[in-house]
Amino acid sequence: MNKAGNIACDVLVVGGGVNGAGIARDAAGRGMSVVLCEKDDLASHTSSAATKLIHGGLRYLEQYEFGLVRKALIEREVLLRAAPHIMWPMRFVTPVDKGQRPAWMIRAGLFLYDHLARRELLPGSEGIDLRRHAAGAPLKSTFTRGFVYSDGWVDDARLVVLNAIDAAAKGACVFTRTACESARREGERWEARLRRADGQAIDVSARCIVNAAGPWASRFLQGTNPGPADKSVRLIKGSHIVVRRLFEHPYAYIFQHPDGRVVFAIPYEQDFTLIGTTDLEYHGDADKVAIDQAEIDYLCALASRYFTNPITPADVVWSYSGVRPLLDDESSDASDVTRDYTFELDTQGAPMLSIFGGKITTFRKLAEQAVDLIAPVLGNTHGAWTVNACLPGGDVHGPVSDNRSVLEFDGFVAGLQKQYAWLPAALVARYARAYGTRIHLIIDQRTSVAAMGAEIVPGLYEAEAVYWIDHEWATTATDMLWRRSKLGLHLPADAGVAVDAWITEFRK
Repeated sequence: MNKAGNIACDVLVVGGGVNGAGIARDAAGRGMSVVLCEKDDLASHTSSAATKLIHGGLRYLEQYEFGLVRKALIEREVLLRAAPHIMWPMRFVTPVDKGQRPAWMIRAGLFLYDHLARRELLPGSEGIDLRRHAAGAPLKSTFTRGFVYSDGWVDDARLVVLNAIDAAAKGACVFTRTACESARREGERWEARLRRADGQAIDVSARCIVNAAGPWASRFLQGTNPGPADKSVRLIKGSHIVVRRLFEHPYAYIFQHPDGRVVFAIPYEQDFTLIGTTDLEYHGDADKVAIDQAEIDYLCALASRYFTNPITPADVVWSYSGVRPLLDDESSDASDVTRDYTFELDTQGAPMLSIFGGKITTFRKLAEQAVDLIAPVLGNTHGAWTVNACLPGGDVHGPVSDNRSVLEFDGFVAGLQKQYAWLPAALVARYARAYGTRIHLIIDQRTSVAAMGAEIVPGLYEAEAVYWIDHEWATTATDMLWRRSKLGLHLPADAGVAVDAWITEFRK
């Protein structure tokens, strides 16, 4: 920063979703000076509204997206090793439904799924008898056969935060609630003006801009470079519902629908089941996305098609929606739009790289390829580095990611529960999953529950809230209760009022 409100950098990244945070991390790790700005909170939109899976995308095989599926299958295990605290393996059950995809087709698809990429952590698929398997118990008796296969689970919002933390640790400036108000080329640099929520202006002089604005990528590109773009995004709305736990076992389900789509039912936050997602063309305001009654009815009806106990709209305790900024490939059906990504590099003057499409599973590879594109233009020769690097807190067995961190994570949790035996074991387990080895930043030097500070709301002590403010850019109750954690799901509806009041008092 040259003077108050003025920054010179190599790269200005616009957008604090998973792609923007991943690119900022990768670029900063290669020695570039980086500024990341996000108009809201980190992961406020698409990147916290996913189905929360690290997966290859089994259904994309039907669309012959073999390259995308293979890329995603490889990334599953790379990511699991990098962040074993916020990601873990999960087994998925797909019942054979008469009139839908036949057993032979499912078996063939799973054979490809098992063999398109090397697996070290995830077991392969197998057929099961639902009359005897634990996963068959909550299903209607008409479902007697099924298959089980592996994918992974991720805390999507925390994934974004961890990338931002790592970027900042490597020298990046991260500005949340800071919009890129304008950007213009002046010679070989971009002169951009950022505007913080409090009205403060920050002028940034960057050698390169990365447009990772997601649903707003086309609009941002149009604002900086009027004229037709070679690529554009297509907004596809996806909504999810959460109901009280429908089953006791640890398996997730993938259900077929007569319309050809699939819907997941996934164990969620110990006490709940997550059901989603829908795929609908969206033409509204990307800042105001919400589930509608037809989507709720659709998800309830599909789940009720399989579960013995029907699910009704009255059972829904929470819902969320987001728009996926997918590459417009002119598919007629929203569910068929490709989840792959592409780049548009404009070097007519100071370079701008725009990101179109993508899915959370391939964010690291997308970031690596994005920085590979801009590095030569900026004279950077560092080379890729993230494939074997842990994300913050994931270094359970050292700084290089390894299989032990995934396979022995329960032992890591048990060790922490013994070390911090004065805290409730369930709380230590939650901390371990959220923060990994960074748990010590919250608890070290404390020896009693009283030393954790006041309990702001049940399960949230001041020590954790202060950590979110100091290290994770949290500024509101929504940041804390719904993105840095999902405590809001376990608390009364007015819990946010108490948290916001505490934040106001803390900042005095």
